Amino acid sequence: MRNYVQPGKSLDFFAPTGGVVSGQGFVVGGFFAVSFTDAAEGKPVVGTLEGVFELPKRLSQTFASGGAVSWDVAAKRCDGPGSGKYPIGGAVEAAGNTATTVIVRLNGTTTSAAS
Repeated sequence: MRNYVQPGKSLDFFAPTGGVVSGQGFVVGGFFAVSFTDAAEGKPVVGTLEGVFELPKRLSQTFASGGAVSWDVAAKRCDGPGSGKYPIGGAVEAAGNTATTVIVRLNGTTTSAAS
């Protein structure tokens, strides 16, 4: 197939405002990705769009197994669906209100902030 470019599981980006550290989630345009490496703002960084990751979450937020997970760009953490949050996937297992992380299966699709 002559028009095949790549698998698309990981893409090259430029790090967003504030930069990123390895394993941190970030949004660029319509993509949510998890950074492979540290990168200063505006510098090249590879991000993965698919897979299962343990990500930080808002302390008081709870997630049921299979529950929708969104990303809060300003706080750089997972949160429940809501205005200004970017849908990114589903919780692989439940995470209570005292948990500091949630295990998320990324949906690998483009996203935009909920209104």
